[in-house]
Amino acid sequence: MHSRQSPASRGARRPRLRLLITVTVVTLLIALWYLLRYELGDHQETTWYPAAPGCDLHLGPCGVGLEEDERLTLAIPVAGDIRPLESLPLEVRVDGVEAQNVRVVFEGVGMDMGEHRFHLDAVQGGEPGRFQGMGQLGICTRERMTWRARVSFDAPRGRLGSTFDLDVERSLP
Repeated sequence: MHSRQSPASRGARRPRLRLLITVTVVTLLIALWYLLRYELGDHQETTWYPAAPGCDLHLGPCGVGLEEDERLTLAIPVAGDIRPLESLPLEVRVDGVEAQNVRVVFEGVGMDMGEHRFHLDAVQGGEPGRFQGMGQLGICTRERMTWRARVSFDAPRGRLGSTFDLDVERSLP
């Protein structure tokens, strides 16, 4: 003999099924987001060199020595102060080692502001080792935010890089 469910019991299962499907889809989307964030991130093994202490990108370029006769320099040449949400010219110079795939990633120090990634292009017809591009800093609720610029590039011996910290005042309307 066949047992049939009443319409009332079938109707009670539908909300639970919808909830289960929704939870599953949300879980899959979160897992996909983490996977993409990891895959698109700079998680390749990088040899990091400490930045020179006391450098201020507001005043001019900052550089760091890598190995013997090798240097990495970052400049953000703007007229006036470096501000959030403004287009920023980014200039990287790599001396003494062949560089490819130069990137600058801005991240908040002490506050998760996400990663703001910018790939720079080699300057055509100029000196080798010069790269330029445009970047931008996000806005923060704090009046003063410290940003870390992670500059890295691919070299024959692997990925190399350094970090440069930058204090930025929030623009007031």
